[in-house]
Amino acid sequence: MSTIDEQIQELEDQIAKTQKNKATEHHIGQLKAKIAKLRRKKLDIQMSKSGSGYGFDVKKSGDATVVLVGLPSVGKSSLISKITNKESKVAEYAFTTLDAIPGMLFHHGTKIQIVDLPGIIEGASEGKGRGKEILAVARTSDMIIILVTPENIDKQIELIMNELYKVAIRPGMKKPYINIKKTDKGGIAISTLHRLTHMSEKTFAGIMREYKIANAIVTVRSDPTMEELIDVLEGNRVYPKKLIVVNKIDQYPKEVIDEIKERYPDAVFISALKDINLDVLKDAIVDRLELIKIWMKKQGEKTDFSEPMIIKKGSTVRDVCVKIHRKFVSEFRYAVVSGPSAKHPNQRVGIEHVLKDGDILTIVINKYW
Repeated sequence: MSTIDEQIQELEDQIAKTQKNKATEHHIGQLKAKIAKLRRKKLDIQMSKSGSGYGFDVKKSGDATVVLVGLPSVGKSSLISKITNKESKVAEYAFTTLDAIPGMLFHHGTKIQIVDLPGIIEGASEGKGRGKEILAVARTSDMIIILVTPENIDKQIELIMNELYKVAIRPGMKKPYINIKKTDKGGIAISTLHRLTHMSEKTFAGIMREYKIANAIVTVRSDPTMEELIDVLEGNRVYPKKLIVVNKIDQYPKEVIDEIKERYPDAVFISALKDINLDVLKDAIVDRLELIKIWMKKQGEKTDFSEPMIIKKGSTVRDVCVKIHRKFVSEFRYAVVSGPSAKHPNQRVGIEHVLKDGDILTIVINKYW
């Protein structure tokens, strides 16, 4: 009986040999769905096996969690010791960091947890070099900083992205808006707000049937690829934000750095050792996380402007209730909002109201005497 890897290779060979056109699109979609299911099965087996060593126990704290992911010796330990309150062991040889080391970055009123992880190597997704523990922490993060050096930068990024991709992490990608409501009958009815350019509705429905969905009402508000549709159907993908940071720029000629900047215009270029552009990096972390400030106001009292609450862009009143205490959700009556998200001052809103930067919020809950 063939192994999972052999089955995956067989299906990939079939795709490679198949001419890609409208006539074969449906068949290719089904093959890709089969490959995704085999990879999930392989991942489940790997994660269920008790690996050697212990897992990383990193308790999330602060307004957001960012992990540093990079190959050994790219300068993660130097960087975390410079931008956070945590001293991380630094040495001029590989694998200095053998554990997950969290520190706190305080910047523009935010508290960002930065986690220095051991260097990632090829095969990390299969458990090499404590890869399972490293990638498990990365899966829970709000943002992944891919830390690289100028030398062989393309290969470094490709290796890291490939290992993250294999464990269902999609850094920098947005989850496609595909809402699937299963029904008892009627087949698959697809309603699209944009024309599907990557596949036909027949292929779309065929991929869904590979996941045993025969009857459903589907609303699509994007133009997904086959892979993006499969990601939604798999249901275990995470979509943290991504920031590429190029370290050790002081060790390379200006023309080399300028050429890399042209190819990676969204990257941040630093030298942790020489303190070059570290403030630029701090700004980029906060900006990329898309955090906003709101001000809490107790009922019948003045607004406390001494310390804002930091929340993610797009957060609702419910998210704030959960952040304060879960009982605020079960005992919620209504909220009062003044500011950018309100139609008028002191607007009464419900728990699903979306907040904006600069809002003043009062939450009213039931009181039991």
